[in-house]
Amino acid sequence: MMSNFIFMNGYGIFVWSSFGLVLISGFILFLKTRKTLKKYEKEFLLELQTLPEAKKKHVLENSKIANKILVENSKTN
Repeated sequence: MMSNFIFMNGYGIFVWSSFGLVLISGFILFLKTRKTLKKYEKEFLLELQTLPEAKKKHVLENSKIANKILVENSKTN
């Protein structure tokens, strides 16, 4: 019963290899996207630090994303 499911009448090698390929590709895409996001967050923090205090306060009051980035950064540091 279980071997029928795994071998799928001789097509199992194609099914499982394509499933594995999609799983690996999705994981690689996730890692690249996470790396890019961290890069952009660091660039944003550097840019935010160079702003004058009044502008920085205005950005933080109006942006939920900026607040989330600052909270995430403070947790990791």
